[in-house]
Amino acid sequence: MHDSLSELSLLAPTELDAGQVFSGTPSGKPVQGFAAPCAYTPIPSPDYIFHETSRDIIVWFLEHSDPLYVFGPTGSGKTSLIKELAARLNYPVFEVTGHGRLEFADLVGHLAVQNGNMEYAYGPLTLAMRHGGLFLLNEIDLVSPDVAAGCNGILDGQPLCLAENSGELITPHPLFRFVATANTNGSFDETGLYQGTLQQNLAFMDRFWLCEVGYPDSQAELALLEGRSAILPEDVRTRMVNFANEVRRLFVGEAAGEITKTIEVTFSTRTLLRWADLTVRFQPLANQGIQPVTYALDRALGYRASRETRALLHELAQRIFPLTV
Repeated sequence: MHDSLSELSLLAPTELDAGQVFSGTPSGKPVQGFAAPCAYTPIPSPDYIFHETSRDIIVWFLEHSDPLYVFGPTGSGKTSLIKELAARLNYPVFEVTGHGRLEFADLVGHLAVQNGNMEYAYGPLTLAMRHGGLFLLNEIDLVSPDVAAGCNGILDGQPLCLAENSGELITPHPLFRFVATANTNGSFDETGLYQGTLQQNLAFMDRFWLCEVGYPDSQAELALLEGRSAILPEDVRTRMVNFANEVRRLFVGEAAGEITKTIEVTFSTRTLLRWADLTVRFQPLANQGIQPVTYALDRALGYRASRETRALLHELAQRIFPLTV
């Protein structure tokens, strides 16, 4: 841990070409980042495919601006999108997942026994403010509104006073960035899909630039499947993407046709890729009269669902995959 922290003091801000970083084509548009990654910098995925929403977040990165609040359905890739973009700028990312018992001290730090002495342990938010980097607070709509409101001064760009550490004042680094992700836009969850979410304080929400992230489009996911599971026939890959999109519509209650019931599970792109990979692995089962695509579906997603939903998924699979694959 100490070696990782010492790396932070060596971070060197630099100016990068935004076009070169995000598309591989120089644009002459400067964007601030760091000269090299550190232990806190995410490792970029070489086959990651950005969807349209990335444009909004790239614009947000280009110039210092309000904090960013990214919301969208579960499995839509909110966190991975932020981390992939940050990785390309060599930004260290200090990540926290919100929950109902999260306290402000979990973000900024607290006194702790270290080597037999009481020392102040800086929290992820403090580290991001002090050294520069991106503080990523996931599932912020699960955090108590009074705890979230404790960040108001920080969101306004004010220094952080650590009263427990003799009143130490942390002035925000020029490259400090604050991003929150959530399933809701900070209001009540009208869908009833996300239990435990809380309506956030209006003054708190007013400090954010909002960005909605939906599921990737079909072409992007088809390209991913082609790269990861090219052994599957193109028609099968297309049907998998269509199936995933139908499950997503069921999840949000927007499905058309005779199946209209809302279900409690959905398809992330990660789950889609896992399903394709397992379908390839279970191909030998076809010799035993077992349909690999359905067998793999249970292990990628179905076993997370209720028996009723699992039966519904099987029914949908039989319609989209009428032949044994």
